[in-house]
Amino acid sequence: MKKVILLGFICGALAVVVFHQGTLYVLYHQFPLIKTLTGAADAFRPGSAGFSIRPVPPLGVPQIVSMMFWGGLWGIVLAALIRWGRMPDLLTGFVLGAVVCTVVGFTVVAQLRGAPMWAGGNSFVWIRAVLLNGAFGWGAAFLMRPFSVRGG
Repeated sequence: MKKVILLGFICGALAVVVFHQGTLYVLYHQFPLIKTLTGAADAFRPGSAGFSIRPVPPLGVPQIVSMMFWGGLWGIVLAALIRWGRMPDLLTGFVLGAVVCTVVGFTVVAQLRGAPMWAGGNSFVWIRAVLLNGAFGWGAAFLMRPFSVRGG
């Protein structure tokens, strides 16, 4: 159990920096190429390049630190699912990130922040959230692979 909690938290926090924020950075800086290749609308481009150190309430810690903390908590959930679940680890990670984290963000977190539920129906925000959160979940599962989290 200690292994699941420790590795889950560390891998989840690292996955935020490497995979979630890394994907956001690439989307932001390579958007002209992405637009040329896919025809993506301008509204799909992220508003920032990620890795934000602006303070966030209620504690005033940098945004990236806050995201790493929550990523660590989600990493613990993912490690437990990988340990005791039956789905393949990378699929479990992607589904947890792309579906569960996104739904919680669009409902519970939006409610707490006073933001519109379901991102106000903005499909570009939905697609971007599924991509970024899916990258986080897949990356966290990928980082857990060398540590043999799966077991009985």
